[in-house]
Amino acid sequence: MIKPLPLLRNPEAPSLPAEPLAFMYHFVRQYRWWYLLILALETAGAICATFMPYIIGQTVQIITHLRATPERIWPALIVPMVVFLLLNVGEVIFLRVAGACRAHTNPRLRRSVTQELYAYLQHHSHRFITNNFAGALAHRISDTSQGVSMSLATIVFEFFPVIIKLAVSSILLFRASVFLGGFVTLWSAIFLIISYRLARLCQPHARRHAAARSETNGKIVDSVTNLSSVRLFARLPFERQYLDKYLDTEIQTARIAMAYMERIHWFQYSAAVVLKVGVLLLAAYLWRYGKIDIAGFVMSISLALLIISEVRNLGRRFLEFFEYIGNIANGVHSIIRSHEVVDVPDAKPLKVSRGSIEFRGVTFGYTPERNVFEDLDLIIPPGQRVGLVGYSGSGKSTLVNLVLRLYEPQEGAILIDGVDIRDVTQASLHSQISLIPQEPGLFHRTLLENIRYGNLEVDDHQIKAASRQAHAHDFIEEMPQAYHSLVGERGVKLSGGQRQRIAIARVIAKGAPILIMDEATSSLDSVTEKAIQDSLDNIMRGKTVIVVAHRLSTISHLDRILVFDEGRIIEDGSHRELLALNKAYARLWNRQVNGFIPENECEMEHADLSTHVIKSFQS
Repeated sequence: MIKPLPLLRNPEAPSLPAEPLAFMYHFVRQYRWWYLLILALETAGAICATFMPYIIGQTVQIITHLRATPERIWPALIVPMVVFLLLNVGEVIFLRVAGACRAHTNPRLRRSVTQELYAYLQHHSHRFITNNFAGALAHRISDTSQGVSMSLATIVFEFFPVIIKLAVSSILLFRASVFLGGFVTLWSAIFLIISYRLARLCQPHARRHAAARSETNGKIVDSVTNLSSVRLFARLPFERQYLDKYLDTEIQTARIAMAYMERIHWFQYSAAVVLKVGVLLLAAYLWRYGKIDIAGFVMSISLALLIISEVRNLGRRFLEFFEYIGNIANGVHSIIRSHEVVDVPDAKPLKVSRGSIEFRGVTFGYTPERNVFEDLDLIIPPGQRVGLVGYSGSGKSTLVNLVLRLYEPQEGAILIDGVDIRDVTQASLHSQISLIPQEPGLFHRTLLENIRYGNLEVDDHQIKAASRQAHAHDFIEEMPQAYHSLVGERGVKLSGGQRQRIAIARVIAKGAPILIMDEATSSLDSVTEKAIQDSLDNIMRGKTVIVVAHRLSTISHLDRILVFDEGRIIEDGSHRELLALNKAYARLWNRQVNGFIPENECEMEHADLSTHVIKSFQS
């Protein structure tokens, strides 16, 4: 048998088992004393409930034997009646204390599952996150925590008490009659085995149902997130039809799972009839021939009814249990996978003193079929400001992704201040690099919180200073709650330029020694861009800077410009030097300055494409 490969896990991520039952046990151990206490209380409650028919049988026995002397009945009934009362009170107390323990433990258990699963997810690679629906991942974390909680509740509060009651009932019936005890024990064994087998058959269907439900929720989240686009393209009916396909799949998987549930119900009800009729006939037969007394007869009938009432819903509980296990399995198998980018065990924190960046023989491709870079060598000295230009897909964003270690190169090394970034922790690497992306990611939190996210230690005065430097302070003060205004999901309440200025303010607050800008001013109007460009020049001072740009005017003042083409650096120099070469960069510059774009140019930069679209509409 081939053993599965061990998981590659970031050292900072929690160590979580990759199998559902082991995963569940991992969290049970954290609360084992609470669950042992709950099991003890549930056992006591089940025993109290099961002994009530025995006491009823004894009471009937006393009344039957003393029916000719009424004056002796009441004294004789005191003990069984007190015991019956104590059993009822004990059942209530034991079960309610167990419920209180559950109320204490269950929320904490769910919190632990959610925390650790989310912490594990945080260390997955950029590739993993972009390849999965954010809504589906969040839903699976929720489903998994709920599944662990409900699975344990089903075991502790449903299955375990029934097993205790069946065991105690069999013992009591054995005391009354070997035949009765043997019949109930045999019935219980057959019942549990067949119920388990049926539930196991239902497990894969329940798992597929859970997966289909999770995928449907992911599609809903994706559609709701892009609801503005849906409306603007008049695709409301299309989205409903698109969702219907996934709803149909969910309904089909649910129908199959429910069909197996009905099979379990058929068996449960049929088995209940067998027990009810069988115990009644066998008890009557044994009483008729003096094998048991009236107390045994009453007790056997009462226990049979008790067992039937307990096990009637067991089929439904089995199905729910395996549905919960299916939810856990989906979450575990989706999230607890090997991390693609992993810190080495002895990784040290990165401390940038100069800020040099070096690519040494780097070969990288997003897929094995095609490499973006082949044996790329590049040195960016400390404090140098470098612009990256080139057509879409030429390798500019890939270079940034590799510096940020969002992906690992297949060959070669990337060094910062002479240290291979694979030998340092990812957290320390990212703390030393500031990124202003083209589409800044803002949280649905206040402006104050979003800016402070760059550096949690800065105070309100420093945040306002950073906002002024990013030319964001004025529009923030005009908002209803100023810095305490919520920005909406992904900053939807702000314009594109406002979001970009908040992202710039956040980077100013962070103050990292290496700065990367990916079209940082593309969403700004020309007046604001000019004002912010002056601020960015101040921010760049003393830092190593990489600027990805389509609008060449934003990088013409930088120390150095690299021109990429199909993963190769085809030109390298200052703005003046590259214009003097009169090659690729000069052609790009002339196109943007003069507005001339050849009709046969298929892949154009952002600014070129905009001009081309305008001319197309005019024609």
